[in-house]
Amino acid sequence: MRARDLGIVIGRGRPGPANAITDVAGVGVGHATIIRGEGPLVVGTGPVRTGVTMIVPHDGDIWTEPVYAGSHRLNGNGELTGLEWIREAGHLTGPIGITNTHSVGVVRDGIIRNAVREVPIGTSYWALPVVGETWDGLLNDIDGFHVTADHVDAALAAVASGPVEEGGVGGGTGMVCHEFKGGIGTASRVTDASAGGFTVGVLVQANYGRRDWLRIDGVPVGEAIPVTDVPSPYPQDDDETPMGSAAQPPPPPGSGSIIVIVATDAPLLPHQCERLAQRAGLGIARMGGTGAHSSGDLFLCFATGNRTLPRTSFRVDPRVTVDIRALNDFAIGGLFDATIEATEEAIVNALVGAETMVGRDGITARALPHDRLLETMARFGRPARATG
Repeated sequence: MRARDLGIVIGRGRPGPANAITDVAGVGVGHATIIRGEGPLVVGTGPVRTGVTMIVPHDGDIWTEPVYAGSHRLNGNGELTGLEWIREAGHLTGPIGITNTHSVGVVRDGIIRNAVREVPIGTSYWALPVVGETWDGLLNDIDGFHVTADHVDAALAAVASGPVEEGGVGGGTGMVCHEFKGGIGTASRVTDASAGGFTVGVLVQANYGRRDWLRIDGVPVGEAIPVTDVPSPYPQDDDETPMGSAAQPPPPPGSGSIIVIVATDAPLLPHQCERLAQRAGLGIARMGGTGAHSSGDLFLCFATGNRTLPRTSFRVDPRVTVDIRALNDFAIGGLFDATIEATEEAIVNALVGAETMVGRDGITARALPHDRLLETMARFGRPARATG
């Protein structure tokens, strides 16, 4: 179930065929989801509610054919590895992984293990993988280190174009968004032909936000569906009940982070990718996100419009110069709008697609109720629209 299946249309832009990051030709997404166990937390045993999501940037040799990329930080209480080389050279080489906070290292190593298998013997190669995270310790045995390199392989093996599974899957399995169940969401926009007809796709791992700040298409949904009606998984200020068996103080309601990956087929240079990545923060703001001190709000944009970059191996491609194209900066506004709208809709899709999940110690992240959502949207002048 997605926002448009409910008749909720975000913005004015036109989505691509799948309304997903995979509408950018060559981009693929795969998940490995780990759900097992129930009851009290036993560190190292479970319950487990976590996973890995992998994003492949193009359909060529991802290990040796870089694309231009750029990043942005709204608030830096998080991790997205590999950014120093992207800031320095503007190159993304290899897939992007997203997982939980304490599994970044093993996912990074799993990506390198996969690359070593794929890159031809004798090729000069090094790997600086990009792996992002958000914290799923509210529902998951995050200190149990249940994600392994084999899950990276499984997610890569599952990579496909077309529709993307959303909600509590892959890296988003144990995530919470605006105190509802959150996780993975995606959306896309296609710019007008007069602006190049380029596609922008966004994928989010949404694990942030207070309930009362939630806005959808400008409607104060969080205020209309308060925690007194649909309980939060976080203990509230007047709740003195201990938080399960973990003996660790819970974070305050609304704590958490969001990773945003932006893809486009426009011929962007690295500094232009940075500008698109920055606009993801405006989509989050439209949803009621604030980039809190406790948040890791980290964004990466890559552009596939220049596929003539030299390969990363010194032996594979000896060219000294290379021809590239660049979008006129005066025509980039359409891509900005597309990024903002697709980010907002991707977060809504994560919320709409997520199902109620019971995690460790019986802590429950409840799904955003579709009936209450539609009633609220209609009451504020946003009735469901036909989208077929």
